[in-house]
Amino acid sequence: MNEEIIFGLENATWPAFLVDADGVILRGNPAAAGVFGSTLTTNEVKLADLWSLENGVAPEDFFAMWEGAPTPVTDLKFRTPNGQFVKFSVAISVFLHQNRQWFVLQLLPVFDRPAGPAAAAISAPAAKAAADPNSSMLKQKLDCALQLARTVSLDFNNALTSVMGHTSLLLSKAEPGHPWRYSLMEVEKAAERAGEIANELQTFSRNEKETQRPPPGNLNSVAQRCVDFFRNAHSAKITFTTTLEKELFGARFDEAKIQQALTKILENAVDAAGAGQVGVQTRNMVLSEPLQDSNVRLAAGIYVCVEVTDSGPGIDPAVLPRIFEPFFTTKGKEHRGLGLALVYGIVTNHGGGVAIASQPGHGACARIYLPAERGLVRSGAISKADLTGTETILIVDDETLVLTMADTILTEYGYKVLTANTGQKALAMLSRGDVKADMVLTDLVMPGMSGRELMEAIRKLFPAMKILCSSGFIMPERQAGGLFLQKPFSSTELLSKVRQTIISRTFVD
Repeated sequence: MNEEIIFGLENATWPAFLVDADGVILRGNPAAAGVFGSTLTTNEVKLADLWSLENGVAPEDFFAMWEGAPTPVTDLKFRTPNGQFVKFSVAISVFLHQNRQWFVLQLLPVFDRPAGPAAAAISAPAAKAAADPNSSMLKQKLDCALQLARTVSLDFNNALTSVMGHTSLLLSKAEPGHPWRYSLMEVEKAAERAGEIANELQTFSRNEKETQRPPPGNLNSVAQRCVDFFRNAHSAKITFTTTLEKELFGARFDEAKIQQALTKILENAVDAAGAGQVGVQTRNMVLSEPLQDSNVRLAAGIYVCVEVTDSGPGIDPAVLPRIFEPFFTTKGKEHRGLGLALVYGIVTNHGGGVAIASQPGHGACARIYLPAERGLVRSGAISKADLTGTETILIVDDETLVLTMADTILTEYGYKVLTANTGQKALAMLSRGDVKADMVLTDLVMPGMSGRELMEAIRKLFPAMKILCSSGFIMPERQAGGLFLQKPFSSTELLSKVRQTIISRTFVD
């Protein structure tokens, strides 16, 4: 964690400070400099220099009261360069890292203060917002929340990347009967769920909606990943049968969301099967006319379908019409009844449909249909032998946890690994000539030189260099500028993407 990432409010239109526990202002954004003067850009500026005695206690004592807990919004007064004191509604966030405590202060306008010379000290954007009662305080508070959400989700994803990477590496080495295997699987499951939460937080914090469609994806890869997870967890009691279409059409979908939907359907199938069988099949469908499948009517067109069957007791005909209803469940009070409602929402938002069919005593069948294109996508399945390599990989990330995790996994699979915690160091290593890297794996969001700037510099100096970029932000590959690895990722996802990058053609703008 560093000051650049913790602060994250450079572009905010309201004043914001990063302050340490001694009351020293470490950073101030341009809006703060506009209100309190350019002296904020110098070193060792004390918050006490701006602090009003009417606040009751000194800044150091004020911060000591919070003891690392998140704080509510509170009104405080600060002195402006013209000597006037202005009251702000201050949102305070507390960050703990390596036994250090940092505070982010965001100063929002207070609308009940009297007009006067002091009011002119507020920056122009803030003053304009204050004049508009329909968009002022609510919009600025929402912007505060979005900025903090981006910061928290980024740091959270970096920590989860380390957890998932190490856990999945240990799982790949543990025998099926290992006494710790179940606990490791639970850790991995919890980390994956936390990753979903972080990505949802990231989605919430984005300023604009995605305007580009995702590239065609391979539903086989998602299906195989889900089956492997449940097979590892239930292989002792359930027989899994997988039949995947070898030349499956490509479909444009949010991989995380479709995996979430398929996981929920497989979870239901496993529960119903007990000690029986679960089958998963994918296939192409070309419809020249509309098709009615149980509760779903599909328009004429091209689709990919993933079908999940189980050998359980089936679904009661009286229950079947209600299975997609939110909060409807037959599993008891401990279940919320949102599983299939979530599946329905995800799939229909992709323009597809979910069909559920069952006969009592003959199991159940669930089919997910997604609109597809005739172009084929290469199977994403890679054997363990294909994950190994001997190439030299330069990893660039400002998070030590991520560097250590990636180094451990890639070294275990035969790669030679070099690491750098800044873009400048990575570029210097490559430029010396004594480092012969075959590929660079770089984070996109780093202080100083960003991952994008590093990639541009590398392509100018080493046009043939293979580059894989990674981030905790949700970002399509085409926007990332090449191959992209979403954080948090497992050891298999890291190894697969590295191998895919190495065997790919060199990126050309």
